[in-house]
Amino acid sequence: MKILVVDDHPLILEALKQVLRDLHPQIEVLEARDGRQALDQALSHHDLSLVLLDLTLPQKNGFELLTELRQSLPDLPIVVLSASEDRETVMRAINGGAMGFIPKTSKTEVLIAALRLVFSGGVYLPPSAFAAPPDQACEPRSPAPAVRSPRDAGLTDRQAQVLALLVQGKSNKLICRALDLAEGTVKIHVTAILRALNVSNRTEALVAVSRLGLRLDALLPAAPPAR
Repeated sequence: MKILVVDDHPLILEALKQVLRDLHPQIEVLEARDGRQALDQALSHHDLSLVLLDLTLPQKNGFELLTELRQSLPDLPIVVLSASEDRETVMRAINGGAMGFIPKTSKTEVLIAALRLVFSGGVYLPPSAFAAPPDQACEPRSPAPAVRSPRDAGLTDRQAQVLALLVQGKSNKLICRALDLAEGTVKIHVTAILRALNVSNRTEALVAVSRLGLRLDALLPAAPPAR
């Protein structure tokens, strides 16, 4: 496993590298301290497993870098690791293509648990991502039931596969290639997934996956089911 950590603070960079090595002794950690170096590293190492990206960087804004990485390397998983954790920042990162968001203010045990979840194929989002917008803050909400499997959420095995790829930021065309499906079929599955999760777009689907505790490794069956 090869991870690229992008942060311009030397102490934070070293601390993150140590945490990653403690979690996976054989992990190879690359580092970049500004946006340009990060882009060069990502384009030079085609075997990257993950990018941990800070949003406050010299040379290039973190959101701009996220957009460029998504355009150049659409299959590369990117998780934001930032000191800012307000809902607006979290949702902007998710809308920009990040498949997770870990606040730097997290306690060590929370950071470790979040990284383990990400490495296992899951999606981690901070509590602020689930806070209601100001105009909805007073509206009563029923607690969501615990979902143990995609079937409990009303998804078929094929829809679970599509969802696993969808929250990784893959477009409909990439999902078509990965699952050998027609684009019209994928659109039908995406519509059914959004309806089952009671959301209206892909960003809200990612939040729902995190809230319900669904893991991506559990969403992908060992053998593709028949269409």
